[in-house]
Amino acid sequence: MPDSNLLLRCASRRAEVVRQLAAAGGGVALLPTAPEVMRNRDADYPYRHDSYFYYLTGFTEPSSFLALQARADGSSRSVLFCRNKDVEREIWDGYRWGPEAARAAFGFDAALGIDSLDAEMPRLLADQPAVWWPFAVHPGLEAQVERWLAAVRAQARTGVTAPRSQHDLCAVLDDMRLFKDAYELDVIRRAAQISAQAHIRAMQASRRGLRQPPQQGLREYHLEAELLHTFRQGGSQAPAYGSIVAAGANACVLHYRASDAPVRAGELVLIDAACELDGYASDITRTFPADGRFTGAQRALYDVVLAAQAAAIEASVEGARFTDPHNAALRVLAQGLLDHGLIARNTAPDVDAVLATGAYKRFYMHRTSHWMGMDVHDCGDYAEPGEAIEIQPDGSRKRPARILHESMVLTIEPGLYVRAEDDVPAAFHGIGIRIEDDIAIRPAGQPCEVLTAAAPKTVADIEAVMR
Repeated sequence: MPDSNLLLRCASRRAEVVRQLAAAGGGVALLPTAPEVMRNRDADYPYRHDSYFYYLTGFTEPSSFLALQARADGSSRSVLFCRNKDVEREIWDGYRWGPEAARAAFGFDAALGIDSLDAEMPRLLADQPAVWWPFAVHPGLEAQVERWLAAVRAQARTGVTAPRSQHDLCAVLDDMRLFKDAYELDVIRRAAQISAQAHIRAMQASRRGLRQPPQQGLREYHLEAELLHTFRQGGSQAPAYGSIVAAGANACVLHYRASDAPVRAGELVLIDAACELDGYASDITRTFPADGRFTGAQRALYDVVLAAQAAAIEASVEGARFTDPHNAALRVLAQGLLDHGLIARNTAPDVDAVLATGAYKRFYMHRTSHWMGMDVHDCGDYAEPGEAIEIQPDGSRKRPARILHESMVLTIEPGLYVRAEDDVPAAFHGIGIRIEDDIAIRPAGQPCEVLTAAAPKTVADIEAVMR
């Protein structure tokens, strides 16, 4: 049976969507789940539901569709379309709820077979003032909506009217999903705990693997296997994203995917990997010495990145702007780049000059944070709604960054990536470091909660765990 806490929250979320649509004059919200995708001949990729759909339904079967009718007087009707019961297909593919059981178990007003979608949708849209659906999310949905609207317009001579406006449903759902409730935060915490244990296991496997006879050979995919094992052993359904296991200079490739290079003593290993649990992501990056001991140059840069992350975490409080953690990290990184000779002082004499010229971008080319939730890069506007566009000194136009509020969840992930180039001190060649944690904003006056704190990240803690 579905989780009763989840279903109560899904019903509450549907009620909030109805409230917002009713305030806008009423209409129908349409939302499909994700399609099944073929991997190759007669084999599918593992199925994963659409996050928006799951947020409002808690329903994870493919070939499903949600329609919410919201009237201006506040009354509403929720209709789920799903697969019909099919005993023969259930022998091959597993249990299906079917419309009747799904309606009762998941709390919808009505449920119908997905094969009736095209016939029923014009009836649901008839005489409605507006239709809401997620723009540019589901390929083919726009054409479906237009086809259903055309069927409604074809009844004009009988007095039936079609919706006169279309709106992006993401504009409603994105802001709702940006704020996590207690249930969501608890699931993310548990996902973070599993992921933290996976990182510990990978660290320990690295040192253990390098102490084995050299003919066996430790490779990146051996560490990835430790991660995947721990994810599943902890109850996670899947990785939240493609794991990055990058040894040595591979860590300077931000989205490194090969995972087949040898892991060598004396080099660093960067692992960006985390699990998904019950529809919610976690996201952790740790960088550690393959053999359990940092060298001088490695530690020097690692301490810079760790200090930058600490500054960013300290800046992540209620009322701050989304860009404040990034700006705090940048100042620490810039100072470190100057101190260790990675940026020549004759080109940028101080931190302000490094930031003004963008000299740091050679070594740090991504942002420090992103929203996290059902999707590892979760939805939500990064600019503050309703605030006027500001004209920048260079003449560009920019909206003010989002204000951080309690129950927002985001990552903090500064890094430094030093490729082997002639004007870079040789001791730092091929060093890539990123340290990433997930945080939740707490009420005003309180520091943020570091959800992934169980994954060791100080030099002392990493070396101790690897011993």
